[in-house]
Amino acid sequence: MTVARRGLRGTVGGWLRRTLVDRVPRDHRESDAAFRRRRRITAGTAVAGATLLGVSLSQPPDSPRFYGLTLAVAGTWVAGGLASGPLHLGWTLDSGSTLRRPLSTPLLTGVGAFGAFYGAALVARRIPVLDRAITSVLRYAHQGSFPLVLTTTLANGVAEEVFFRGALYAAIGVDRPVLKSTAVYGLATTATRNPALVLASLAMGALFGLQRQATGGIQAPVLTHLVWSVLMLRHLPPLFADEPGITDPRAPRRGPGAGGGFTRGAGSPA
Repeated sequence: MTVARRGLRGTVGGWLRRTLVDRVPRDHRESDAAFRRRRRITAGTAVAGATLLGVSLSQPPDSPRFYGLTLAVAGTWVAGGLASGPLHLGWTLDSGSTLRRPLSTPLLTGVGAFGAFYGAALVARRIPVLDRAITSVLRYAHQGSFPLVLTTTLANGVAEEVFFRGALYAAIGVDRPVLKSTAVYGLATTATRNPALVLASLAMGALFGLQRQATGGIQAPVLTHLVWSVLMLRHLPPLFADEPGITDPRAPRRGPGAGGGFTRGAGSPA
């Protein structure tokens, strides 16, 4: 049994190293002029995206304005990310040290991240400020059209990775890009004025940033983000279905413990 446990720990440890620690070879160098241009575009996009984010989450659930504005947020992240310069999909090393595009590992990572968040949600239900914040977010999924909520959720998931782990990460350079890109991701999410969303953005931003650092591209964080998003959208609302606030059709109140939307710009839990 001891040998088996050691073998399992070794297998899991090796998987985690390949997923989040070991860096594949890459050469993403660009000229000083291109680097400065990337920084200017990402700075402007960050301001525009965060502004739209705040506006979108002041709309009532299931309203045309909410869906339109959340898609506009996604469009802003994508446009800024693509305009900033080249982006990369990234590679991963399998157990045989062969380079391949990341696929199965990020999908499994998304499932694991959802499991961790589901457990955290069970605890958060006992903390009033987080319970209210999460319920405020889940109103958008509970009251909305599932196809439209799913569309905006997936669109924002891809868009956030294109911008935050693509353009922004590259614009930071080599000085602690995981830490800095995660901090900006969290800062953008503060536009929601929702503590649950900010905490989620910091946790997932760190995970996505480590994936970007290890693989050298955005494919791994995109896949993890999408799997996590779909599972959160499908399984978290029923957990809070008995909360009175989840049926409130009004626009979020602005202030501590208020606000937030299920599909938002940065750090969306979906």
